[in-house]
Amino acid sequence: MSGSALAAPATIDPALMSRDIKVLSSDAFEGRGPNTRAEPKTLAYIEAQFKAAGLQPGGDKTGAGRAWTQNVPLAEFQNTRDPVTTVRARGQTLTFKQGEEVALRAAQTGQTHLAIKDAPVVFIGYGVKAPERRWDDFKGVDLHGKIALVLVNDPDFETGVGDFGGKAMTYYGRWTYKYEEAARQGALGMIVIHERAPAAYGWNTVKNSNTNAIFDIIRKNPSKAHSPLEGWIQRDPTVALFKSAGLDFEALKKEAQTRDFKPVTLKGVTWSTDMAVKAEHVVSHNVVGVLPGKARPNERIIYTAHWDHLGVGLPDAKGDRIYNGAVDNASGVAELIELARLYGKAPRPDRTVMFMSVTAEEKGLLGSEYYAANPLYPLATTVADINMDSMNVNGRTRDVSSSGNAPLTLQDDLVAVAKGHGMSFSPDPNPEAGSFYRSDHFSFAKRGVPAMSIGAGPDLEKGGVAAGRAASEEYVKTKYHQPADEWDPNWDLSGMVQETQVLYDLGRRLATSREWPQWKPGAEFKAARDKTAAARK
Repeated sequence: MSGSALAAPATIDPALMSRDIKVLSSDAFEGRGPNTRAEPKTLAYIEAQFKAAGLQPGGDKTGAGRAWTQNVPLAEFQNTRDPVTTVRARGQTLTFKQGEEVALRAAQTGQTHLAIKDAPVVFIGYGVKAPERRWDDFKGVDLHGKIALVLVNDPDFETGVGDFGGKAMTYYGRWTYKYEEAARQGALGMIVIHERAPAAYGWNTVKNSNTNAIFDIIRKNPSKAHSPLEGWIQRDPTVALFKSAGLDFEALKKEAQTRDFKPVTLKGVTWSTDMAVKAEHVVSHNVVGVLPGKARPNERIIYTAHWDHLGVGLPDAKGDRIYNGAVDNASGVAELIELARLYGKAPRPDRTVMFMSVTAEEKGLLGSEYYAANPLYPLATTVADINMDSMNVNGRTRDVSSSGNAPLTLQDDLVAVAKGHGMSFSPDPNPEAGSFYRSDHFSFAKRGVPAMSIGAGPDLEKGGVAAGRAASEEYVKTKYHQPADEWDPNWDLSGMVQETQVLYDLGRRLATSREWPQWKPGAEFKAARDKTAAARK
């Protein structure tokens, strides 16, 4: 590869990125909820920046060419009032308040009224059915008409050793998997027990993410993917329920970490929930801009960043109800726009470079999932997806990192690019958080496309790893999925400049070569990619 291929781009402008974050996360954009009045405003802003950067529209086909957007049809579900939940435990009736003891998602089965009365409650450990690991927490229990209580993360999260990769989370640890498995098992409901360490975030995040509008792809038979009742419960009321049934929560959790665990009914405990739901089909949008390649335009690198956040929701202690989503993910969109500006000023690469800001990430990666299931351009000749989510506002780092540790030659490319900037590569410092399954690159990866979410590592030039981790932990505790995630004039965006340079060089390296990144032997998604190998000759 010639040195000119990686020539330094035009100056990266932190002031422009700060402006983009400030605009997109302002109260005027009302938290950028999909299918709200903020969506058209958000789309228009991103489109205007893409157009000014010199991109061409790359979305749905129109009579005159292509639109700037891809339509993303979704099902939207909203509780029209707070669900009423009562639990009878040994003759006592307990009321669990929405957002306090429980966070119940609006039913996604299409029903407008869900009435559960005195359903038995069964503890099913980690709720994992993994025949390839000879693991089955269900042991044939009949969950029809019953509420299942389940632990979050994998069976070996606490011990660090076992059949699920130790501390690093597998997909079996994700709450999304647990709901899917509950539907397959015919459960009336699945309630995930929240604990801070295995969930990787506090109750505020759970409450704010699950009590507002819920979205899903449009399904012919939604009950195959969702139990009628899905939600979370705080740890303390869970422990109390176990105690009322004569059970020791911690002892049963230890049992659940073994292959021999069997489901346990909470004797004398029944669950009732009454929920009214508004269900409708809506259309949200991905924003798509392209810079066509001069030699091989049908081969494309995709940069992605989700534009949506949580919109307007429950008030915080100060009464603020707007979830501005400045770091998550106006920062990623700002970096995406700045990358578009850099490519627009640089010589045209051989391959096409595509910039896509996707919708409904916060609702389950739905915008990227829809694109990957209904691609505007073939996935077989998509070189890679480079995703940006919640970027570095804390200053320069000595390292770069990724969400989850991808067994990909693309990660090797990232290591080489970082080295050229005097930076090292740090593996995901919190693999137990399951980040590989929690960002938009996953929608591409599971279909075989080499894909990573990339950003700064924890080793800050000012303060080192200790300062980097402290800043990350403070953000998760006080701002992540909370109204306090707002633009701050005191941010040090030199770290975003650094990230943008690395992401530009990585993408340009691919866009000016014939390289096709590969999954390494044994990688989970290698087989899916290998099926289309003939298209890349």
